[in-house]
Amino acid sequence: MTGRGPGAEQPGHIPVGRDRWLPVAVAGVLSFVAMLDMNIVNVALANIADGLHVSAATAQWAVLAYQLPLVALLFPVGRWLDGVGARSAVAAATAGFALCSALAAAAPWAAWLIAARLTQGVFGAVLFVLMPVLAIRSVRPELRGRAMSVPATLGPLGAVTGPAVGGLLLDHVGWRAVFLLKIPLCVLALVVAWRAMPPDGRPRLPDRRSLVDALLVAGGMAALLLTLTLAPDDPGWWVLTLAAVPPLWWWLRGPGGRPLTGVLRVPGLARAHGAVLALAAGFAALHYVIALHLQRDDGVSATTTGLTVLAFPLGMGLAGPLGGRLADLPHARLPTRCRLRSSGGTPMRGRTPTGARPTAVAGAMLMAVGLLLLVPLNGDWSPMDVAWRLALAGVGMGLNGGPTQALIMGAAPPERTATAGSTIQLARGLGFTLGPALATAAWSLAGPRHGVHAGLCLAAVVGSLAVPLLLLPGRRNAAVAQQTADTASP
Repeated sequence: MTGRGPGAEQPGHIPVGRDRWLPVAVAGVLSFVAMLDMNIVNVALANIADGLHVSAATAQWAVLAYQLPLVALLFPVGRWLDGVGARSAVAAATAGFALCSALAAAAPWAAWLIAARLTQGVFGAVLFVLMPVLAIRSVRPELRGRAMSVPATLGPLGAVTGPAVGGLLLDHVGWRAVFLLKIPLCVLALVVAWRAMPPDGRPRLPDRRSLVDALLVAGGMAALLLTLTLAPDDPGWWVLTLAAVPPLWWWLRGPGGRPLTGVLRVPGLARAHGAVLALAAGFAALHYVIALHLQRDDGVSATTTGLTVLAFPLGMGLAGPLGGRLADLPHARLPTRCRLRSSGGTPMRGRTPTGARPTAVAGAMLMAVGLLLLVPLNGDWSPMDVAWRLALAGVGMGLNGGPTQALIMGAAPPERTATAGSTIQLARGLGFTLGPALATAAWSLAGPRHGVHAGLCLAAVVGSLAVPLLLLPGRRNAAVAQQTADTASP
């Protein structure tokens, strides 16, 4: 115990018996809401276009206006949150996200809707970075696997259930309900966070350097995101990637990019981020191909398709808590010289879990098996034949998510937990964007006859890359812990 009050506890230093699971639950709820928002609006674009009397291309900006700041601001937000109290940041971001949802639902014309979604993307970037930070700062090191499994499981569940929930709302209520749905969950998370988290003062506003970094990253990431969005329809848009290089290079070589490079230099973390991206891309490509095949090629109804695809999140939801528990077992007490230190120099006494990597590898292997079993998909398969394979892949994803994020957040320097959180979310977000784009390209190259198998092969290959990326740690765990301790020491 230190001599500071509860509001001054340093990130990563949780006194024995002071684990706070309510903030972890808040991280899970916010993860579900933020990922739900990314997918639920997609199914409403046609209705938005009709309701606001605009073209489909204009309605598409209801999605793009949210995604652009969400991806572009993750790194600058992570650097800013490294020096900001979590409670005030959660309150501001959650309240702003809910307010923008209400403004989007009330939009009388397209420009209003796009402006509300653009602002909501800014608050969404803060929420995405805060999710793993809340989880890791609220429990002791030996419980990190269980804590990280909550947002790691509920986030993808929100992504998968978004289209199904959106379809129901569109059929019975209308497109404005798609935005209103998230407000009660935001209010619940805000109330719980405000009551459960210790006061930490007023939030610190970003300085001029942070704003410059945000503009540089926003410019580069906007070019990349637009390329991924537009290139599947016209390969000429790949030229736009050249415009992303100068601002990102300038940012990466400056003071704003140094925390990121410092995190990725920790042994094994670059490969762990690659595994997050690979699994997210395989997951997204799989769902895109399966849903399209069932409805277009097999003539399966939308309801049956939705129920079949829900086998994946069902397996994931069941396996997520188990993956967290396995990651926390067995425990090994670190020698004194390898104990991690908080940013204030206080030793983190206790035990560090050693089961995260084996659990993450086992989950990645199981998901790879599920993906490979889906490659021979043909018209003779029943929805049940597809569902049990999806469930197997979902179990693997559930086992992997929490342990992999616990590995990354636990090995990052304690004063860089928010930066590590932003890198995790960016890797996952890029995977979700790359998966369908790559699957579409593979489908087009293979032709209509073999397109399904080409898309599924691509999903299996990309998802399987996570296994070798996770199998080889950079150094022994103790060495990583020692490097992290040395980095954090004053």
